Amino acid sequence: MSQTTLSVFTASAPLNGIAPLPHLGIIRAAGADAASFLHNQLTNDVLLMKEGQCRLAAFCNAKGRMQASFVVYKRCAEEVLLICRKDLIAQTVKRLSMFVIRAKAKLSDASDEFQLLGLAGDAALAASNGATTEPWQRHAAGAADVLTLYPALDQPRAFWLAPKDVAAPTGPALSADLWQVGEVMSGIAWVELATFEAFVPQMLNYESVDGVNFKKGCYPGQEIVARSQFRGTLKRRAFVVQSAEVMAAGQEVFSSLDATQPCGLVAQAASDGVKHVAVVELQLSATDNSTLHLGAADGPVLSLLPLPYALREDI
Repeated sequence: MSQTTLSVFTASAPLNGIAPLPHLGIIRAAGADAASFLHNQLTNDVLLMKEGQCRLAAFCNAKGRMQASFVVYKRCAEEVLLICRKDLIAQTVKRLSMFVIRAKAKLSDASDEFQLLGLAGDAALAASNGATTEPWQRHAAGAADVLTLYPALDQPRAFWLAPKDVAAPTGPALSADLWQVGEVMSGIAWVELATFEAFVPQMLNYESVDGVNFKKGCYPGQEIVARSQFRGTLKRRAFVVQSAEVMAAGQEVFSSLDATQPCGLVAQAASDGVKHVAVVELQLSATDNSTLHLGAADGPVLSLLPLPYALREDI
């Protein structure tokens, strides 16, 4: 069986409503140099972001391996918020703070100071108030900010972000588990503790979803990230898969063509109790003329699903 035959996925419930996001938190970078400092550390251009803009970015080590990923929101000239996996916040604040030196910037865990909710389907459309739902846009919703994300399962998605004392939006409830199914089906995986330093950005397709700016200045790992892009050495990519078994970030993936060496790694997994899906990083050679298996060459079969966006071959 060729793995180029893509399976079809149907969610067990509509991706529509307002979801809690217990797996995510917020890092604040505050100070006159907050934007310029982050610009020198992340894969995307923070310095030239306008106030009120947001975008995807990663924080890499010197070898280009991702230590965290963020939705970066420039709240004002001297305050930038980094939405990321909560299990990475403490160590990310510590690591970024090591590079501050003389910059007028202070990093802190601001998760308890804000409300962060996920909006999907009609809830995302209502919060955007008729404005564009194109990804990485910011819309005002009273005292709250609505940050648009990549869609999933043909539904728009957004973050609703506001100070703690602002009334939360009302609408149908969406479970955290189903929201995370939507995260996976968007094809954009967060870096989490289980995948710390496992991937360069292109292994998770970040350059194809506006998470890497190849025209900006240096940042940790920039040479390796650029070399991977421009020397045609991209041999590993992210794919979306489904399985009859529950999956977990950090699990190895094997091809039926080689039982001795893993061909990939689960980057992010989700389950609504009925359907099990994941973003997996795979050797491109493993996606043709073989079957994919979780954990071992005779493990549960993984079926490839279509990527919801096109991979960019030329940046």
